[in-house]
Amino acid sequence: MKILSIETSCDETAICLIEATGELQSPIFSILGNALISQINIHKEYGGVFPKLAKREHAKNLPPILKEVLKQSLMFDELKNNIKTNWEELEKILSKEHGLFDSFKTIFEKIKKPNIDLISVTSGPGLAPALWVGITFAQALGKLWGIPVIPVNHMEGHIASVLMNKTEEFSISNFRFLNKSNSIHFPALALLISGGHTELVKINNWGKYEIIGKTCDDAVGEAFDKVARMLGLPYPGGPEISKLAQNARQNNIPHIAKFPRPMIHSNDLNFSFAGLKTSVLYYIRDNFKKSPNGSVILNNNARMDIAREFEDAVGEVLISKTKRAIEDIGVKTLIVAGGVIANKKLRESFINLENEYSELSIMIPASAMATDNAVMIGLATYINVMLSPKITNEHKKIVAEGNLTL
Repeated sequence: MKILSIETSCDETAICLIEATGELQSPIFSILGNALISQINIHKEYGGVFPKLAKREHAKNLPPILKEVLKQSLMFDELKNNIKTNWEELEKILSKEHGLFDSFKTIFEKIKKPNIDLISVTSGPGLAPALWVGITFAQALGKLWGIPVIPVNHMEGHIASVLMNKTEEFSISNFRFLNKSNSIHFPALALLISGGHTELVKINNWGKYEIIGKTCDDAVGEAFDKVARMLGLPYPGGPEISKLAQNARQNNIPHIAKFPRPMIHSNDLNFSFAGLKTSVLYYIRDNFKKSPNGSVILNNNARMDIAREFEDAVGEVLISKTKRAIEDIGVKTLIVAGGVIANKKLRESFINLENEYSELSIMIPASAMATDNAVMIGLATYINVMLSPKITNEHKKIVAEGNLTL
């Protein structure tokens, strides 16, 4: 099955074409084409993602990166489109996204229908304006080519991202995959950590998910970004804090800052990072002088010390809660996914759990696959189709659901 997947939940515009075969127990995936454009540099001046701007950039990026994906897969045939096309209907579908119809028509009226079986698109969770761009684009493609379109849950994509591990190392379009098995043994546990989510999910089988722990306030990635702003670091803050923390360890910077480990001893599996973030704020306020313009004066050693202690506090809480869930459930596979697991220190901490749980399979996506991408959406699509083949014929209306849950 050849699946074209579209991801526009936040500030990455991504499209991927995969070929999927095999049973759910051990599926096989090949990437035929893959392209991604990040908007990080555009949103830096806002200190975070600006939804209307993300929407505009998605509309601008989608047609050319789809063209690139089709070229990579050798499916871009520049012969005249031989499909009878109702351009007025397609214009109506794309009318809410400024400029999208014109670029869509310019590219796709000149090519033949590619050999694709299914189109999928992220329908949530995420920023609703950004999600809608991907959805309308997918619907227009489905109408143009007569190919079914189905929605996919972004968080299920993160869970499925570990399935891209291969039996040999290879790379394509800056994605790199390592030599691990892609078989998941159930029951499994997933820790999903990103800018918008911190969740522990019990997975009894594919399609059977139960959220057993979640954040009560800030998501872990959100906390990283907010603390980074307190330290005067650029957006996105997570990688910047990670660099400072690593430097603190390598240079043996004295441990001075001390922050709490919120809810680490609570009787549930929930998380809280707002208090930790506030502790950093008060620590900086109470221990450092301000310049005449009101900004706090922090030397580099102080920044490194704060970053290390904050990262350690986050890691200890995540590890502690995850270990409790492993022991409560008796899981066979642990999946840790989402953008925050690109953090080197956290990756090492979770990999080291293998020393404590010898029979536990720990699956973590390659760093590039941890961030938002269309590859993982394609993997989740195949899972959904294998579970329920009839969904390709249901033709249900797809809507953006910013707060969609598993």
